[in-house]
Amino acid sequence: MSATQQELIAALPYARRFARALTGSQGEGDGLVGRAIPRMPRDMPPRLGFYAAITQLMRDHPQREAPGLTLVQRQLLLLTALEEVTLADAARVLDMTPEQAAEEVRQARHDLRQVAATDILIIEDEPVIAMDLQMLVQGCGHRVAGVAMTEREAVRLANERPVGLILADVNLGRGGSGISAVRTIMESTTTPVIFVTAYPELLLTAEGIEPAFIVRKPFDPLSLAIATYQAVHAGRVPIP
Repeated sequence: MSATQQELIAALPYARRFARALTGSQGEGDGLVGRAIPRMPRDMPPRLGFYAAITQLMRDHPQREAPGLTLVQRQLLLLTALEEVTLADAARVLDMTPEQAAEEVRQARHDLRQVAATDILIIEDEPVIAMDLQMLVQGCGHRVAGVAMTEREAVRLANERPVGLILADVNLGRGGSGISAVRTIMESTTTPVIFVTAYPELLLTAEGIEPAFIVRKPFDPLSLAIATYQAVHAGRVPIP
């Protein structure tokens, strides 16, 4: 296997995460990545090349109506916040000047606070992290519908009160699995979900059904804000 092939394989999880978050769907995102491979610019590293080809393809991708942010602004925020790409590289990916990209990011960060609020169920077993998530969610203008520390409690709360978004830790320790809790909840609802995990690459293998939205622990407030925006306004059900 050549070094180029190895680099391509290493870049795949990042491309999947970006494309899934952009489209709000595992299937659509992974399909976008597959179509991006032959269109990757040869003058970019594989990871940036994936991003560039995906953003080019998104211009022809059917867009859901989403308030507040343009497609370019969403792409820039996802690249710089969720994918942790430098602003200069994000500008290169989108064929913009760094100054243009900086202005778009500035405006996008401001507009994130203007979008409609929703009720969010938090599934997190660590009290300190749960408190941080509550403050971040409320800081984004949303309401906390409840906090569940176990799989059983999460299912109960979800059945008691409809919510607009579920923010779930993957591992609930002795309280069970956040993924299992979401699977049960999804039997009776189509609420979008964001998974928070210290090991996002373990959920980005493209083997079976996987989440569309993943935020890495420890999380940055902006990455959580843009993931929440995407999940609420462009999201689809991540797990059957």
